[in-house]
Formats: sequence, structure tokens, C-alpha cells
Amino acid sequence: MAEVDAAQREVVLAEPRGFCAGVDRAIEIVERALQKFGAPVYVRHEIVHNTYVVNDLKSKGAVFIEELDDVPPGATLVFSAHGVSRAVQQEAKARGVSVFDATCPLVTKVHVEVAKLAKEGYEFIMIGHKGHPEVEGTMGQRDCGIHLVEDVADVARVQPAQSEKLAVVTQTTLSVDDAAEITAAVRARFPRVREPKQQDICYATQNRQDAVKVLSGQVDVVIVVGSPTSSNSNRLAELARKLGTESHMVDSADELRPEWVEGRARVGLTAGASAPEILVRQVVERLRSFGVVALRRMDGIEETVKFPLPKGLKLDAATGLALTERRPETGR
Repeated sequence: MAEVDAAQREVVLAEPRGFCAGVDRAIEIVERALQKFGAPVYVRHEIVHNTYVVNDLKSKGAVFIEELDDVPPGATLVFSAHGVSRAVQQEAKARGVSVFDATCPLVTKVHVEVAKLAKEGYEFIMIGHKGHPEVEGTMGQRDCGIHLVEDVADVARVQPAQSEKLAVVTQTTLSVDDAAEITAAVRARFPRVREPKQQDICYATQNRQDAVKVLSGQVDVVIVVGSPTSSNSNRLAELARKLGTESHMVDSADELRPEWVEGRARVGLTAGASAPEILVRQVVERLRSFGVVALRRMDGIEETVKFPLPKGLKLDAATGLALTERRPETGR
């Protein structure tokens, strides 16, 4: 491989990247609950799929659980950003715990659509990844009549009880292109299928994938900051590879390997919607230690979406100031 002039080597930062409004809101719900009610605050499932964020909240008094049996009566419980089934909601109510729902409002929109159409007699085909907590939460809005497909081959095998009233919904963090391909297969098999008025894939997932499409054509390798459990982060790395650009995903700067960037003039860097900016900064510093000196930011969409917090989490002015001062610790 030809030598690359060190002065010409650069990191190209994707725009937008990192935290979306739903993740920002979910983290703030846990932080505010801790400040208002004190530790411990219980969180069902990882609040978002990022190791750094989860460990940071653990250090402040959050306790992450999978089963509601682990939540003592009268405790404060937060549902994760991925959403939960009706059964989990009902169990929490029966246990008498104080619940704050951090489900992303864009996931809630899908739940509301399922509930509305179910009353009209619809069955559903859900496009998503089996076992993902968002998929479990959405499918758990119904006791029956919702069928999961993960790829085009699944569409040929799915057997709804009827096709006169059939609707399609999707996991919000899928590959935009893959979801479109699977939806087209559903439409081909069930021409009368009802599709959402606006696609279920969230704006942040779409924006970050669009940015990677632009970034991939400008760089020699793409680094994605994100945890292995993060669906939207995995999709970014997959997308770069599909476009012909080598890509690697790292949970932290320590996982970055020098051979990935050796002899590469331009290194693209992005982050999944659950990855804090502090991790991006740490990856940049490690890349600089490998000799990648310059830093350039892509032009991109500026996201201004902000979701309101649940009732009951307002803080007084003094506590609110303390929250603002702590935000840089998580790169927010």
C-alpha cells in the first residue's frame, strides 16, 4: 500500500450522529427520577443500548432489571426507550410501583397505530428483528394476530388468518433500504395491505443512514461508535459495507485497532443514536495517536426535535441547574 502523507490524513465526522431526541429524553428521565426520588431507581431493560450510558447511570444509582419480580413494592420504575408489552404494563400497575415511561414517542406512535387498527379488525405483519425489546414490546400490544417477518423469505411463509384487513408496521431502527425491500415483498403478496401514513422508521435512524451514504463515498474506512446490542448502530456499519466501504463498530476507543486505519487517508466516523458524543471524542483522540491528524465535519441535517418529559419529573431551579452541569459527563 502506498504511503500516505501524515499531513493529508483526516477524520471525517458524519452529521448528524449520536444521541437522538428519544435517547436524550430516556436518559434524562432516569437522571431526573434519581434526583427527585433518590436511589435506587429501577429500569426495566437497558434504558438505551449503550454500555457507557448504562454504566454511567448505574454509578448514579440506577438498577437495571429484566423481571419485575426484582422491583420492590413502592419503588420507582422506568420503562426503557424500546417500549414494553401490555402485559408488562399491567404487571407493573398490579405491583403498585411508581412508573415513568421512557418509551420513545416514535415507538409509542406504532403502539397507538396497532391499538387503533386492532379495534377495526386488522391483523399485522411486523418487520423487525426477533428478540429485540422494541419488537417484543410492539408485538406484545396484541395477544394474537401480529406476525413477525425478518426478511423477504419470511414474507413468503407468513400465514395471517385473513388478508382483507392486514396492516404492516416496522421496528423503528431498521435499515431504511432493507425495510423498503421487505415492505415491497409484503405489498406484492398482499396488495391490499395497509401501510403507515408516515413510515415507522424514525427520523434519526433515517438521517444517520443518509449521512453514512454520503460519508462512505468520501472515505477509505468507516468507524461506527455503538454497542453490539444497538440495532441502529449495527445498521450503520452494515450500510457502509453494502456501499463498498470497509467498516468497523467499536463500543469504546480501546477497541479501535491501528491496522484498520493504517495507510488510509480519510477515516469516516459516525455514532449510533444511543452513543454519547464523549465516546466520539475519545475515538478521535485515539485516531490522532495513530497519526490521523486533521478533523473535518460533513455538512448535514441539523436535528431540532425534542420530546417532552413525563409528568411528575419537574425539578426546582437549583436541581435543574445541577442536571445541566452534569450533562457533559455523558457527552450530552
